[in-house]
Amino acid sequence: MSKIIIAATPAHGHVAPLLTIAADLVRRGDKVVFLGGARFKERVEAVGAYFTALPAEADYDDRRMDREFPMRGQLPPGPVQLGFDVKHIFGDPVPAQYEALRRLLADIPADVVISDNLFLGALPLSLASGPGTRPVTVSVGVSPPPPATGWGPEIHVDAQEYLEKLFESVGVTLPGFALTSLITVPDHYLQLTVPGFEFPRDDLPSSFRFVGPLPSAPTGTFERPSWWKELSDGRPVVVTTQGTFANVDLEELVIPTLRVLADSGALVVAATARPGGVEDVRAIMGDIPGNARPADFIPFDLLLPHADVLVTNGGYGGVHAALRHGVPLVVGGVTEDKPLIAARVAWSGTGIDLGTARPDDAALRSAVNTVLSTPSYRARAQELAKEFTRFDALESIAELVDAAARQG
Repeated sequence: MSKIIIAATPAHGHVAPLLTIAADLVRRGDKVVFLGGARFKERVEAVGAYFTALPAEADYDDRRMDREFPMRGQLPPGPVQLGFDVKHIFGDPVPAQYEALRRLLADIPADVVISDNLFLGALPLSLASGPGTRPVTVSVGVSPPPPATGWGPEIHVDAQEYLEKLFESVGVTLPGFALTSLITVPDHYLQLTVPGFEFPRDDLPSSFRFVGPLPSAPTGTFERPSWWKELSDGRPVVVTTQGTFANVDLEELVIPTLRVLADSGALVVAATARPGGVEDVRAIMGDIPGNARPADFIPFDLLLPHADVLVTNGGYGGVHAALRHGVPLVVGGVTEDKPLIAARVAWSGTGIDLGTARPDDAALRSAVNTVLSTPSYRARAQELAKEFTRFDALESIAELVDAAARQG
């Protein structure tokens, strides 16, 4: 039995994939301790892992970001807001995250520490001592890999100096560009995608591996709505969502999609991914279009096999869920890593990048109709779905864990 610590940034998009990993390792008989946000305690324990809460100074509720980080809401989406995120959402928790890991390791001599790629407090663990004197460190790429050099136009240069000082405060030195360190510092970096969805690069270290996306989380009890049979009535099915993070304002993408397709021959399913989402749609729109089927929560692994296109703001998990089922995309997102993901959708030929989170009606209607009427988008999405089957992320992780336990 291997002993594993899993550390996750306290946001749904980071916790969900690591919970899938935790559940698989528990199923294989390993002891798993999960270090994460307090609100995820029940979900962690439900998969059979032991839960340890992050210190308060490293925890926050990603459903209320403007309340947790008041300054963030005053910044425009894009480069300025992204610079804030790098420094304060992912950077500031480093000392508390690292201390929490050290304390856990003092009680639990883990063979492996697995973290999401933006849990920066795991980097000092690798930097403070070499392999063989500490657990094997594994970083899981739940977002696109960072660029090779420079902050680029999307992040402020002062974030580099800011992070350097934070790491110096815990006694380690970043070995160069901070974002590159996310890949080069851990013993293993596992990107949850396939080569066909990533820009070609020749600068990646030998520790970098594509392992493919994780399987969808098992669907719990789900009562199919009365309209479910309409998914198979021959109409094109358009699914729209803003994911679980940037879904405060449904008028960015969800409501416009329902509106511009109201007179189309498509069935439009809106996955609001939040409690009371249907009532919110009704309050905004008044009369819900006759071809619209809004829902608070709906499992994608059940819905997407019926979809002809997904209109989304571009979360990494949601995009890969669509591609797993060979569903092409229309993507519009400008916060967090969403522009990077949208660019990969366009580059891979699996969909259209709207270039904005608030497209005008004509652009949105045109993009959806183009994807529906152009077979190449579907064909490319199906090619990636086939490529996915050649990878097994959970098996790759289990092999690393087993190897680390033997060495330990």
